[in-house]
Amino acid sequence: MAEIKLVVIKEADITNNCPECFNQDLRLSFYQKHSYGKFVHKTTNVVTHKLTCNTCKSDIYPVNWTDDIERIFEYYQKMAIPEKKSVKYTTLFYILLLFIFTLIGVGIYLFISGIIKF
Repeated sequence: MAEIKLVVIKEADITNNCPECFNQDLRLSFYQKHSYGKFVHKTTNVVTHKLTCNTCKSDIYPVNWTDDIERIFEYYQKMAIPEKKSVKYTTLFYILLLFIFTLIGVGIYLFISGIIKF
């Protein structure tokens, strides 16, 4: 099964008031979803965000955002540029592919030389 990780692409400390404790110590983070499997590493277009207060350690959801927080969020969202969607194959994939091609080549050679008959 593929392991899914959220990779940080942008983090920013912002000084807006927390809606919970009214302190000015917030952290805005943007994450991109990556999937790691045995044969392939996929980078997706899925970008998520999280706003947390460093003082009261609470997550601040968009329902509780003020207009100032929304403006700051839109600004940093433009700055958070994710990696392009891509698929990268692992070394194990290439070794397995080489092994399969070798088996097919040996089978064809044995069939042509007459050692194996169908």
